[in-house]
Amino acid sequence: DKHWLIRQAKTPMTNSSIELLDDAFRKRLEVRGELENTYIIFTSDNGYHTGQFSLPLDKRQLSPPQVSSLSPWIRGSSLSPPGQFSLPLDKRQLSPPQGGSVNSSTWRTDFLVEYEGEGSDVADPACPLLGPGVSECFPDCVCEDSFNNTYACVRTVSPFTNLQYCEFDDNEVFVEVYNMTADPYQLSNLAKTIDQEVLEKMNHRLMMLQSCSGPSCRTPGVYDTRYNFDPRLMFSNRSHRSNRLRRGLK
Repeated sequence: DKHWLIRQAKTPMTNSSIELLDDAFRKRLEVRGELENTYIIFTSDNGYHTGQFSLPLDKRQLSPPQVSSLSPWIRGSSLSPPGQFSLPLDKRQLSPPQGGSVNSSTWRTDFLVEYEGEGSDVADPACPLLGPGVSECFPDCVCEDSFNNTYACVRTVSPFTNLQYCEFDDNEVFVEVYNMTADPYQLSNLAKTIDQEVLEKMNHRLMMLQSCSGPSCRTPGVYDTRYNFDPRLMFSNRSHRSNRLRRGLK
């Protein structure tokens, strides 16, 4: 129930990924005689990128949240094991929770998240079976991005709702919906099982946020029960070239 770019990842990844990191850092420091003069911090992204879930790199994907609740390990010559300390680790929240102003009394409940996927017009010679339109392809022909990894999301957080709704610009017209309260790690896509009215309202919010400006972005607008759910409308104004490349992908 994930976008095709996520589905094609090799899971689980092999131990060679650990060996690659070990060769790149620890052994290089050891050869240079700097290992005992260097602090090495080993942390984790819960396996989402370089672990068992094998998600593509960077922040090119809409899920899962880039937050880790796992404790880091620190190696250094002056540290006495087993030392412990408490320090919260989190990613920065890029969207201000208030409506664009620190003096505003209106708190936003909906945030727009957009990404335009990157790709090449020609096929990657290392992964010819995948065809053109992909980028950042590595061994095993697992590609990190593609033209049709273009998406738009609305993140809704209120006392009554905690949802993430996303639409992809691809042939599947792929939609992902997550209940962030019950499923904070976005493991179960509810797009095919959630109530149709919820889909319509989230689609409506997304369309409104893409066309609003200024203070009007603080609210998702008034929902009309006659509104028709159609995720294809989100990217209907994209150029002919972009649409042609999108259709050429999975």
